[in-house]
Amino acid sequence: MGDVNGLAKHWQFIRKHVWRLQDEYVGSAIKSSSGLMYGYDTTVSGGVMMMMPFLAKFFPSILANIRDSREDEYCLFNSHKVTAFVSSMFIAGMVSSLLAGRLTNLIGRRFSLITGGILFLMGNALSVSAQDVSMLISGRLFVGFGIGFANQHKCTQTGRIMGSGLKGSFCKGSNGSGQAAPVYITEMAPSKWRGALNSAFQFFICLGTIIASLINLAANHSNSNYGWRLALGCASVPAMVLIIGALFIPDTPSSLIQRGKNLEALAALTKVRSTKAGAEAELKDLIISSQVAKKSLWRPYMKLMEPSYRPPLVLTITIAGFQQLTGIGLVGFYAPVVMRTIGLGAEGSLLAALVIGLVNLASVLKSTCMVDHIGRKFMFLQGGVQIIFAHVFIACTLAVQSQGIDVDFPYNYGMAVLVLMCVISSAFGYSWGPLTWLVPSEILPIEVRTAGTAIGVATNFLITFILTQFSMWMLCSMKFGLFFFYGATTFLMTIVIAGFLPETKGVPLESMENLWSKHWFWKYHVPS
Repeated sequence: MGDVNGLAKHWQFIRKHVWRLQDEYVGSAIKSSSGLMYGYDTTVSGGVMMMMPFLAKFFPSILANIRDSREDEYCLFNSHKVTAFVSSMFIAGMVSSLLAGRLTNLIGRRFSLITGGILFLMGNALSVSAQDVSMLISGRLFVGFGIGFANQHKCTQTGRIMGSGLKGSFCKGSNGSGQAAPVYITEMAPSKWRGALNSAFQFFICLGTIIASLINLAANHSNSNYGWRLALGCASVPAMVLIIGALFIPDTPSSLIQRGKNLEALAALTKVRSTKAGAEAELKDLIISSQVAKKSLWRPYMKLMEPSYRPPLVLTITIAGFQQLTGIGLVGFYAPVVMRTIGLGAEGSLLAALVIGLVNLASVLKSTCMVDHIGRKFMFLQGGVQIIFAHVFIACTLAVQSQGIDVDFPYNYGMAVLVLMCVISSAFGYSWGPLTWLVPSEILPIEVRTAGTAIGVATNFLITFILTQFSMWMLCSMKFGLFFFYGATTFLMTIVIAGFLPETKGVPLESMENLWSKHWFWKYHVPS
């Protein structure tokens, strides 16, 4: 009898850990595929704009500008239709990031991921088979909706919610946050590793940009009329991985409970718990927590208006909005266009974009090693100074070229501009890129963290859409002065961070509120 009980216990142990191992691998595949989707799609569009067959089919006026030697170099791509090809994805992402939480509560985390993958595939199919500009942009809108859903709920693991005493499959951000992963990791990770673990998703985004740059380069080099279709179509691969991976994971118990499927939630918990009694006890806790969450669904948004939450709310909106004012859109989305503007050919521009992407990836790895050692605030300041320096020197370089001092601009100054753009990419990769999502998820109290993060994400999407849509118009109107503009906005951002952001390195989440009462400015604006 003892042997039978022993075998039963061993079987229970094996089943439990095999299930967790499967969930870990599938969950990792889903996280990486959603990051790759976003990174790939934000980069591939700028490269496709360099391909002559694409321009000839959809934007012949742009192609005529390129071939006209009298045309102002800064105005070659000044067309709102061209920029809409890039920016439409972001406005769709903003809308879906606000709506996806509601829908997810109805259909569950698992089907939300599947929905995001399907929407992405539909949009990509429309873009690849597009016969006119309206069809092309419609496809990009569907892609944006898909990315909004896919990045809505990337956490499917189980664990303890910090400060709640509950242990279970909670996915924080389920009421509307478009950046669920940073919030989840922030709450689950030890204080000393929070920053490093939060850089993982940014790593996959950067990896997606490099893959997109490589495929753009290969598609353009093939001289095929269908190269641009191939470049856009390859984005379907991570979307398919996302859909297939979601089919093999169970829905989270908290999601099942929200939809009244308590028996299915119990079955899911039993698979990853040692005993059925333990699963049943945990189920009761989750049911109570779900009931409380339903009663206070809109309360976090109302609570955010209270004076005690003013410092984290203001900083969350400010950091999320400022991120794109570093000028990273010119470097990340429009790098090939900018390099083409300064005189490089299509292939040279695409190769330059690849180099910039590699630098960005290396800097994210640098962030992983540094963020928990030297602190968030110092990295913000260091990155800001580096970006200001690069923007000012790019503007000066282009100003010298515009005076006709040296006609061999591509040879003498092209590499200098590329190096300076790499400096911007590097600074963004270890500072404003990952820290924009890490810091707000730390400073927002748990009762308003979901709502605050959702507002920050929506703000970021909106600013990204506006700047992406008007970037080429601004480049045409301001010329090299655009880089002075971004240098000035980054200077302002750096001053704000230096004066108003407290250091959060190593501070336990439950102690964050003490930072405001000790801060030179915020202590006068929060209740004692």
